[in-house]
Amino acid sequence: MTIEIRKHGRVGAEILGIDLSNPVSADELKQVRAAFAEHGVIFFRDQSISEGQHIAFARAWGPININRFFAAHPHHPEIALVVKEPDQQHNIGGGWHTDHSYDFEPALGSILVARELPPQGGATAFASMYAAYDALPQRLKQQLEGRKAVHSARHVFGSKAVAYEAVQDTRSDGRIGNSAAADVLDDPVHPVIITHPLSGKRAIYVNPSFTLHIQGLSEQGSQDLLQEIYAHCSGPDFQEDFHWREGSIAFWDNRATWHYAYNDYHGHRREMHRITIAGSALA
Repeated sequence: MTIEIRKHGRVGAEILGIDLSNPVSADELKQVRAAFAEHGVIFFRDQSISEGQHIAFARAWGPININRFFAAHPHHPEIALVVKEPDQQHNIGGGWHTDHSYDFEPALGSILVARELPPQGGATAFASMYAAYDALPQRLKQQLEGRKAVHSARHVFGSKAVAYEAVQDTRSDGRIGNSAAADVLDDPVHPVIITHPLSGKRAIYVNPSFTLHIQGLSEQGSQDLLQEIYAHCSGPDFQEDFHWREGSIAFWDNRATWHYAYNDYHGHRREMHRITIAGSALA
């Protein structure tokens, strides 16, 4: 089969003509890697892959970063479970974020496979940090160039995060945990504007969930600037929804996108399997 790469609205691309239940050839991987670098998130439809095939595809990209805070698949610790039961009110990932920015070597990407879907709802929104950077006013580009920001997991996954209702709920039912590990993590510092290691494009690398503050500014000055950036990045021109169906897979680049899981399917079950691939330090 011939691989076809089709743009997915304002953000991402769908990859057609590839069966991920089979080993991916070197030529296929080259084409998929180019699309991943260019578009920031890629989507596959009508796939039927086992947990082992999910793991094998992830390993073709790099070492797997086993999540410290999500419940793990009972037979495959490489796979983090992203589940919401019919009686649960809060979902996981229900706010704009990028995975693992709280690591000193942030994740390359995350591969999410749909395993059980509600009859409607449950889409995931993606926002392009390439496009958001390109559209920044020159004043902000100059203001952010060379700046660095502190990121952290403690206020989301740590013991002091119990004040957040959504975190409290997902912790009480076992979907997230291990607050002791979050409490002892040091906070990494990353550039606010990065040069993407695969594409060479510039991208904004702060996010509302894990970024604490921008270095060299007062607390108020940092918060004001971050809120201005977040308002810009969450604009409709830079985002697109992905509507899941049976056999869907999304693979997003954590250095180039934000994502947001909609919580609009109360009373229904949704189970997704996520593998995160280790990355490297950003510049």
